[in-house]
Amino acid sequence: MTTPEAEQSQAEPAGAGTSGGAEVPAGGVEQGGEAQVPAEDGAERPEARLERAVRAAEQALIEYEIAVETFRVEVENFSRLHHQKLGPMYARLDELDARIAEATAARTGDPEDIRKADEARARVLPMPGVEELFHGWMDGEGLFPEAAAMLTDQPVRPPQRVRPSDEARKLYRELARKAHPDLAQEAAERSRREEFITRVNAAYARGDEVLLRELAEEWAAGPVPKEQGPTPAEELYARLEWLAQRKEMLALVASELEESAIGAMLRLAPDDPDRLLDEIADQLLAQVEAREAELAALHD
Repeated sequence: MTTPEAEQSQAEPAGAGTSGGAEVPAGGVEQGGEAQVPAEDGAERPEARLERAVRAAEQALIEYEIAVETFRVEVENFSRLHHQKLGPMYARLDELDARIAEATAARTGDPEDIRKADEARARVLPMPGVEELFHGWMDGEGLFPEAAAMLTDQPVRPPQRVRPSDEARKLYRELARKAHPDLAQEAAERSRREEFITRVNAAYARGDEVLLRELAEEWAAGPVPKEQGPTPAEELYARLEWLAQRKEMLALVASELEESAIGAMLRLAPDDPDRLLDEIADQLLAQVEAREAELAALHD
């Protein structure tokens, strides 16, 4: 997993810088396989360089949007699993802290200890039961079917992944590059692409490889977008300005994701976030045991 800014720097087309979002490449450089188009007298059209700059800025923005969306899905999935797996343990720790504070206050009778105990109790959610602490494995009646199946060597339902599979990521990136709305110039075509990409994003968020393949077939069978004809220079400049504004907005989104608590945790184990959850769970269980021992000592 790399951050959106890192992927953007790797995907930046050669010769395309940023000056309010994009910089006109040096003359004589082709961008994206687009050859220079000479005017009738053999000289390059004045707007040709600007057109190449627009194409380069469009491709750079698309790659950046792909990176931001990929990171957003990973952060959301990690946040969901973090809450499911570790939430009950945090609640258990809060309950133990409240009980320790109450036991201390009962022993000392000190007003300050009583105040601390009241505050600790106010922060506590109901104590999680066995089913919550061992989510998906057992409850007060015993093992869930999945746990029983594992112990009897029967097929077990695989756990949910923190992130979509490599194949899903590959399919998503290919579809996003082919069908991205920013490649459309006409309102009708842009609307069609936006609706399609919305479905692609939803399938990717679920890690649904089958649906992503079906969407790829749907796009391949759909109408071929018309090639963009010559665009007046003033429209090209307006396009560059819009691309620059879009990039700034995405940069803010990426920064918020990377600076969030979950984003920071995810960066600690970019290649194996599932392992990070297991390590945190082990640490929390150790803290629970220590708190329980402390509480037991107070009641002796």
